[in-house]
Amino acid sequence: MQEQEIHLRDYLRVVRKRSYIVYTFFFVTFTVVLIGTLTAIPIYQASTQILVEQNETASLMGNIIYNRFDPEFYGTQSQLIRSKNVAKRVVKILSLDTTYDTYFPSKDDDGPSFVRSAVAGVKEFVNGLFKPEDSGGVAIAAKAEEKSRADIIAKIIRQGIIVKPVKDSRLFDISYQSENPEFAKLIANTIAMAYMDEIMAIKHNSTGYALKWMTQKANEEKAKLSKSERALQQFMKTQDIVTIEDRITIVPQKMADFSRRLSEAEAQRKELEAVREKVESLKGNTRELENLQAFAGNKVLQSLRGEILKSEQQIQDLSQKYGEKHPVMKKARADLQILQQKREEEVVNNIESIRNNYELARSNEENIRNLLGSTRQEAMSLNEKFVQYGILKREVETNKALYEALNMRIKEQGVTEETQKLNVWITAEAERPGSPVKPQKKRNIMLGIILGLFGGIGIAFFIEYLDNTIKNPDEAEARLDLSVVGVIELIKKKQGLDIEKASWQEPKSSFAESMKSLRTAILLSSADSPPKRLLITSMQPQEGKTTISTNLALTIAQNDYKVLLVDADLRRPSIHKVFGIDNSKGLSSYLAGAADEGITHFFQDENLSIIPSGPLPPNPSELLGSNRLKKLIKSAGEKFDFVIIDSPPSMSATDSLILSKVVDRTLIVSRAGKTTYEVLDKGLKSFIEINARILGMVINAMDMKKTKYHYYYGYYNYYSDEKEERGKRLEERG
Repeated sequence: MQEQEIHLRDYLRVVRKRSYIVYTFFFVTFTVVLIGTLTAIPIYQASTQILVEQNETASLMGNIIYNRFDPEFYGTQSQLIRSKNVAKRVVKILSLDTTYDTYFPSKDDDGPSFVRSAVAGVKEFVNGLFKPEDSGGVAIAAKAEEKSRADIIAKIIRQGIIVKPVKDSRLFDISYQSENPEFAKLIANTIAMAYMDEIMAIKHNSTGYALKWMTQKANEEKAKLSKSERALQQFMKTQDIVTIEDRITIVPQKMADFSRRLSEAEAQRKELEAVREKVESLKGNTRELENLQAFAGNKVLQSLRGEILKSEQQIQDLSQKYGEKHPVMKKARADLQILQQKREEEVVNNIESIRNNYELARSNEENIRNLLGSTRQEAMSLNEKFVQYGILKREVETNKALYEALNMRIKEQGVTEETQKLNVWITAEAERPGSPVKPQKKRNIMLGIILGLFGGIGIAFFIEYLDNTIKNPDEAEARLDLSVVGVIELIKKKQGLDIEKASWQEPKSSFAESMKSLRTAILLSSADSPPKRLLITSMQPQEGKTTISTNLALTIAQNDYKVLLVDADLRRPSIHKVFGIDNSKGLSSYLAGAADEGITHFFQDENLSIIPSGPLPPNPSELLGSNRLKKLIKSAGEKFDFVIIDSPPSMSATDSLILSKVVDRTLIVSRAGKTTYEVLDKGLKSFIEINARILGMVINAMDMKKTKYHYYYGYYNYYSDEKEERGKRLEERG
């Protein structure tokens, strides 16, 4: 479907078409607004202005507590000003439970008001719709009776309070609306004082509750502190942790000293072990042993080596003087042997000393290692005890700090109890209003006009949107992809006019002209020759297919064509009634084989022939599907210029689908404002499925005055009026 441009005239057409809805809604709305405005009680408004600031308090410690930005602060204060408690305080300050009636004297002497009575009746009706059943209603009524007079007056006052924060400031405008201007002034000023009292009451209540809570918590923290202190003392006593902190510092030093000594012992032991292994490997080789560093420092060996050297020198000197067996020589050699034996003994002693030193170093290393291990065990034990000691000590310190903080806060709260977090000042008192603020008659009347006008137009467009029926040919062609061959104007019934023959009875009427336009469209529908056998049907009953069939047949016959009109509606025939002909024999008689002759009737002249439906058969679909119908239509096509067949609605029976197979074209009739696009779409699908040849669609009964095609109507009337005036002038001349 191609998107079509919507023009302003299309909107005007919708408004003109639904004008009764626009007028009705406008009249009702404007009347209600006008009556409500003119009968409304004047309302006066008095306003006072207050300044609300958050107080920047200072603690006892000298620290200033800055209030953080709170975007909800002013909204909260507005709700607080309109709260029930503030309204109750106003009632209490002014004693309105006893003086309220003096501001509003009774108006019973004025007599009942019709509008007020009507409004009261409507309210009572609405309340009755939502009123609970029996017991529930009684309970609600009883609850309402239990309300005190002060509560009722407070509720009335709350309904009249208006609070507006002044933009870009900390100011609030507090207004009160009432029928009595003096009362409005009094309440507006009293609300500000009641609001300040309410803030002070909230502060006192919150302070008292805070003190009570903090005192309770302080007692709890005091008990916790005592319990934790006792637990710490018991742990120190049990674990003997009197000097644990000093021991914690000494033990690491001992561990470091033992570690150093162990390293030195290990080095010494390894050094002695190397010497011992070397000595063991050179055991028996005295000369090699003496060359070792461990033996080189032995002064005894050094002395013996010197004496042996001297003895050997002496023997060498004596050998030059004496023989080997000389006593001097023997003595010298004996002395040398003694010295050598002493040297051997000293080497053996030195080797044993090395062994002893090694064993001593190894034993010393083992002792130092054991001491280091015991010191480590002691350190680990001390660490575990110190961890538990630290936990208990921190718990004591935490409980002590919390307890002291609570005590400090309790004292601070007691000192600053009288201070407020909010500072409120009245910057402007309310004055007695001189003129009412409600009702605003000009504004209300203007709003009534606008609301009524645009509301009515909106409803008209909404109803138009919901209307899914055929309204104009352009839209129908676009949505159905089917050409509209004719638009038949709505003709109103009047005395003596037969709609089925209106084009013949009033040939100069606009209806007759629209039928002539349809005739022209059919005659020019094909380039070669117009369809001679034409089936006229609709989707649903009461859409005007019979009216189109009869008037089209009459219109074509008026153009000197021989036309045969066949009533193929064998279920609810009506053509015989239109033309007043006998229906004892007709199409059903011919199809059933009961009559071959005498079924055709003539109207006025020989140009229009009619075959009525005949008696109602029990099986119309079977008869219409017989070969005799095809034979009849074929022979009629040879004798007549046009054969027009009126069939039943396609959605009610399959007769029209059967007939569409024996004709040249099928013409679909729809009724403007009645036939929906859904029905047409569904019916057209049935014809398309059987490959029926559809000529197009006729929109019947269109009100030209309410569509954009109304200029046709004016043209036809003008044409008809001109014809009549011309005829009258000719008669006068004659």
